[in-house]
Amino acid sequence: MSHYRLYPAYKDSGIEWIGEVPEHWEVKRMRHAAAFTNSNVDKKSYSGQDYITLCNYTDVYYNEFITSKIPFMPATASRDEITKFSLRKGDVLITKDSEAPDDIGIPSIVSEDVPGVICGYHLTLIRSSDLATARILHRVLQSHPTKAHFFVEAPGITRYGLSQDAIGDLRVCLPPPEERDAIADWIDRQTARIDALITKKTRFIELLKEKRQALITHAVTKGLDPNVKMKDSGVEWIGEVPEHWEVTRIKWLTKLRIDRRNDSPEGYHYIGLEDIEPETGKLKPTENNSRQSEESNVAVFFCGDVLYGKLRPYLKKAIISEQEGICSTEFLIIRPVSVSPRWLQHWLLTSEVTQQIEAGCFGAKMPRTDWEHVSSIFMPIPDSTEQATIISALDQQTARIDLIIEKTQRSIDLLRERRSALITAAVTGKIDIRGSL
Repeated sequence: MSHYRLYPAYKDSGIEWIGEVPEHWEVKRMRHAAAFTNSNVDKKSYSGQDYITLCNYTDVYYNEFITSKIPFMPATASRDEITKFSLRKGDVLITKDSEAPDDIGIPSIVSEDVPGVICGYHLTLIRSSDLATARILHRVLQSHPTKAHFFVEAPGITRYGLSQDAIGDLRVCLPPPEERDAIADWIDRQTARIDALITKKTRFIELLKEKRQALITHAVTKGLDPNVKMKDSGVEWIGEVPEHWEVTRIKWLTKLRIDRRNDSPEGYHYIGLEDIEPETGKLKPTENNSRQSEESNVAVFFCGDVLYGKLRPYLKKAIISEQEGICSTEFLIIRPVSVSPRWLQHWLLTSEVTQQIEAGCFGAKMPRTDWEHVSSIFMPIPDSTEQATIISALDQQTARIDLIIEKTQRSIDLLRERRSALITAAVTGKIDIRGSL
């Protein structure tokens, strides 16, 4: 921020985590800057009420701006609710409770007229006297001091929520009315530039992941030699494979472990579905790899086993265990017998196999697969020497791609940090952007 100029004079805001503010700014509590109220309009439809469309928690959580392009859900509301919670241009909505403290106080502003849209449950509607003030409040709610205030003021264990007092007591730095639009415009321009860069980098990561997946799929179905003689695999979705490869069902090369425990001993290595990165087959970084499971019934795995998530949202999660431990019973624990664990893992993570397994999932609420279906999937396989050669080549190629992905993701994280820092600096007066392009 060193290249931005400061305001000519500052004063103490009286708030430790805000510090000094420009001398001509005001510091108010939210209750003195705008009106706010919690919505009680839920998703259910009731007879005798009017049909409306509902702006839900997720609409606010995932959209910085509320526009008519959002596919709001149909619902009903009473006449009083429609009068009280119909959205107007300039309304600011925040998420007021969540299972995670970081997810509360997420703001979104209604940036255009959205006729017939009502503020839904689990949201607080904040309404100021004019659009310029609303735009500043929207950005104030994204700033670091606000997040700190909400974090402290939202107690909870499994669910966290903001009280009316917590929202009302929030300190808001307000520039003079004639400066508010200029500051909001500057923030909009800066964040739009950063967002455009993030979008490009995110797309680049998606393309790298597609390339990574294509490399693996080609290697485990065609091998490394482009001149090798091919044959029909006999399986339509696999196509041709090298002539000297075998094509057989997974169950003839592996065994299923069914060991269970009724307890989770302290110090045991535990793996849950959420601990595995999708598609890469890697464990997410964690500070404690010996945490205990909250489940009363857990599965036992051993070094070299392949853990495969059997719930449909987790079908792209397969990891090779590096030690003995316990895991969620929502894993299939596969013991490779006549195949390399890495070869099996690569095969299970191909999009083609995922599609085959998804097609055989059962259950309406939480679709899942089972061993009978997974083990019936065909797999092309060369001899152990060629498996090792192909795996080694894949390791080198995917490592390069993973490094680029990691660096690109880090640059995205830094852009997001800069975005947040710019907003905070602008709405607390740490930089004077008057007259900036």
